[in-house]
Amino acid sequence: MEFRKIGSRIAGTPGAVGNGLALSILVIIGMSHFLNDMIQSVVPAIYPILKEKYQFSFSQIGLITLVFQMTSSLLQPVTGFYADKHPRPYSLSAGMCFTLAGLLILAFAGNFALILLSVGVIGFGSSIFHPEASRVAQMASGGRKSFAQSIFQVGGNGGSAVGPLLAAAVVLPLGQSAIAWFALAAVLASCIMLRVGAWYKAKIAYIAEHPAARVAPPPGLSRRRIMVSMGILVLLIFSKYFYTACITSYFTFFLIDKFGVSVQVSQLCLFAFLAAFAIGTVVGGLCGDRWGRKYVIWFSILGAAPFSLAMPHLGLVATVVCAFFAGLIIASAFSSIVVYATDLMPDKVGLVAGVFFGLMFGLGGIGSAFFGWLADHTSIGFIFEVSAWLPLLGIIAAFLPDTRRK
Repeated sequence: MEFRKIGSRIAGTPGAVGNGLALSILVIIGMSHFLNDMIQSVVPAIYPILKEKYQFSFSQIGLITLVFQMTSSLLQPVTGFYADKHPRPYSLSAGMCFTLAGLLILAFAGNFALILLSVGVIGFGSSIFHPEASRVAQMASGGRKSFAQSIFQVGGNGGSAVGPLLAAAVVLPLGQSAIAWFALAAVLASCIMLRVGAWYKAKIAYIAEHPAARVAPPPGLSRRRIMVSMGILVLLIFSKYFYTACITSYFTFFLIDKFGVSVQVSQLCLFAFLAAFAIGTVVGGLCGDRWGRKYVIWFSILGAAPFSLAMPHLGLVATVVCAFFAGLIIASAFSSIVVYATDLMPDKVGLVAGVFFGLMFGLGGIGSAFFGWLADHTSIGFIFEVSAWLPLLGIIAAFLPDTRRK
């Protein structure tokens, strides 16, 4: 049987098919996520260039983000649902080809319509990547699902942090056409995900032949309790990503407006916030497996509130420090939220991952558009004062049931 041949070739490697932790596969999928999200982070990183070159308003900047995020968010639940029913191991590599096409269009787009088209194509590539990659991460977890999800997620957060630095180093001095250099990252990601596709194909066969490898939902939870818990998780995602959308899209403008720093300095400050995301994601995954995902979710949203509330009223250094700690704490939530949701519905990992990654991108896009509109009608400083209250919504995590198996 073809699947057994593939499995036997992979067996004996660090990513061997079975129920144990496949660390090599997690590393590869994390690297792929790094490259995917590094490419995506170029879009908000070049907003100052696009705004100056084409004289865009903040509302137009917000609309670019809305198209970018909504293209991804609306399709991710669909691709995740399809992946649960009909897994396609090599779709990860194919999805990156759409990202490659979107990058090349963005590099040479000369008007607002083409820019919207390019970010839409990049978003479509992301909609294929995230649900399938999240399924692979959980399959390779060996039961340490929060840890596996955090490795996967930290790759994306690391890429999101590095993207603005590369944009500052490459795109700012060389111009919009220099975005084409990032196509090399898309080609690399597409190639290394072929290795994941081979392992994924063998893993599907292993699960089919070993029914005991399938995970059952936690006992004692009614369907109504599960749905209420999912609703709470959606509200927490809203709180987290509306707040982070404000920071990611407008932190550079806030620093330039309030402190008069250069674009390069503002990008470095944004890097501090995004780098904290990468660190917090790993810490949150480790803590989720050890102490329970509910408590990590509760702390990571609510714990960011003191820093978010203080940030609009401080000097430059203190503002960056607060942004760092707010990012560090709030970043630990997403891995635990996704894994907690898949604990509730373990037979629908692709669908759940697609829904929550879709919400992440969709709410981020809506939040960016909303805060862009609000900034046009008020000020950059005002939107940071308003968004600072969002982490307080984390208090509702207290109503989540504990899904740990006794």
